[in-house]
Amino acid sequence: MRFAAYEHRHQTGVAVVDEDGALHPVSGARCLTDLIASGRGLPSLLDAGASALDLPPGPYVSQVRLLAPLQPPSVRDFVTFEEHVEGVRRSVDGAAGVPEQWYTAPTFYFTNPHSIYGPGDDIPVPPGSAILDFELEVAAVMGREGRDLTPEQAREHIVGYTVFNDWSARDLQSAEMKVGLGPCKGKDTATTLGPYLVTADELEPHRDADGFLRLALTAEVNGEKVGEDLLSNMSWTFEEMTAYASRGTRVVPGDVLGSGTCGNGGCLAKLWGRRGEQTPPPLKPGDTVTLTVEGLGTLTNTVVAGAHTVPVPTGRNRSRERS
Repeated sequence: MRFAAYEHRHQTGVAVVDEDGALHPVSGARCLTDLIASGRGLPSLLDAGASALDLPPGPYVSQVRLLAPLQPPSVRDFVTFEEHVEGVRRSVDGAAGVPEQWYTAPTFYFTNPHSIYGPGDDIPVPPGSAILDFELEVAAVMGREGRDLTPEQAREHIVGYTVFNDWSARDLQSAEMKVGLGPCKGKDTATTLGPYLVTADELEPHRDADGFLRLALTAEVNGEKVGEDLLSNMSWTFEEMTAYASRGTRVVPGDVLGSGTCGNGGCLAKLWGRRGEQTPPPLKPGDTVTLTVEGLGTLTNTVVAGAHTVPVPTGRNRSRERS
C-alpha cells in the first residue's frame, strides 16, 4: 500500500492512495507517525489501510497538497554506496579512494528531524552557502521498537520505504568536517521525504538473492538527467543497517534510516569529483530537482533563496586560568 499525508481545505490527514490516485482517508488519523506508533508495525498499518480502502474515496492526489509522509523522531543517514564515497571524498576532501574503516560497519550520522520537507516544497539555500547539492537516497522507516536486533529480526521492524533527498551545503560541509565532527551545518537545513510511504511488502518482489532491493534510481535537474543507479548497489541491506543502528540502543516507530547517496550521479559532488570541475554547477534559486525511485514514486522540489547569515564571532583565545 501507498500511504500519504496531505492537506486539503485547511485540514490534514493520512490516506491510502489507490491505483487511480484517489485518497482513502484513514479514520481518525492526522499523523502517519502516530498511526505507526499506535500499532504493532506492518500488520497494523496494513489493517488500517484495508479498512480505509473499504470506505468511499476522498479527493485525488492532484486535488490536495502532499506533505512529508511522516515527521520522524530521528533520522540516521548512512553511507552505503562505495562509489559515492570515492567521488565525494575526491570532491569535498581532495582525497582518493575509500577509507579502510568504511568497510567495517555501515556508518551513519544523525541529521535534523526538525527540518523535514515534503514533495513540492520549496527548499531554501542554507545561510552562507554558495555550493548547494542534492542527494538521491531511499529511506527505510521503522514500524516497531527494537534493540540489539539481528538482521533477520530487523526485517520485521521495517514498516516501509520512501524517497529521501539529503540536501547538502558542500562548502559548509567541507569546512566543518576539518574539525572531525561530521557534516553538521552542511546538512542541517533541509531533508525531503516522499511522496509516499510504501509498505515493505510492496517491495518484496524486487528483492534479489542477496537480500538487496533492486530498484532503479534516477536524478534530474531542471529536466535533464544527471544520474541513474540501482539501489541494490548498496554494500549493506536495510536489515543490516537497522541491526547496526539498534546496537546498544533503541530504534522506535517512525525512525528514518537513509541509504546514503547512490553512486552514479546521485549527487552533483560525485560528478564534480570525477570531472575535476563543478559541472553541472551548484544548485541555485529557481533550480528544480526531481528524484525518481522505482516502486516509490517521484519527489520534486525547487530551490529558493534562503535567509541571510546571522553573524557569529570566531573563537577567542582565552587565558585558560583555573582559579
